[in-house]
Amino acid sequence: MKAHTKETQAAISVDKAINLLKEGNERFVAHKEVERDLLDQVRDTSTGQYPFATILSCIDSRVSSELIFDQGIGDIFSVRIAGNFVNEDILGSMEFACKLAGTKVVVVLGHTSCGAVKGACDDAKLGNLTALVSKIKPAVAAVTEPQDPSQRNSGNIEFVNNVAEKNVNMTIENIRSQSPVLKEMEDNGEIKIVGAMYDIKTGAVTFY
Repeated sequence: MKAHTKETQAAISVDKAINLLKEGNERFVAHKEVERDLLDQVRDTSTGQYPFATILSCIDSRVSSELIFDQGIGDIFSVRIAGNFVNEDILGSMEFACKLAGTKVVVVLGHTSCGAVKGACDDAKLGNLTALVSKIKPAVAAVTEPQDPSQRNSGNIEFVNNVAEKNVNMTIENIRSQSPVLKEMEDNGEIKIVGAMYDIKTGAVTFY
């Protein structure tokens, strides 16, 4: 498979971009990945890149967007930070990816059993990690059940995964409220901003 060109990127609609990711994950789960010559794609992209998607995901070593969506070199912009939240730098990177480099979809990708989410649930404190997990605490507070404090921690994996999902949705809200550039592009139908969750047990991605 060849890397995307300016022409093939332009031909991808926002809905097609999402479908390409869904189809790629289906191939990954079925172990039917597309055959690629990655060095050939290195050569193809040496004079320019034309990705179709921007994916914000966690740094978790089990959640590599290129692998789980069966994509090659030059196909996606991959933004990674523990807890998959946004800040000014990440928003700027997304604005570059969409407005200047032409990607058609922004995916906020959470995952089950997320360590950063567990840290927020447990009020973890460790160096700079303390400030990082504080960015996820609004999602912890927004999940109102269970109310029993003894069940609102990393020992309750259902609670952890509910917080991870809420964090994805709140991150999407933050993108729209904190980036007028991306909000305008979405309002104009130039991009879509969507959420998804990766299951570390099955390899499957569920889109919201």
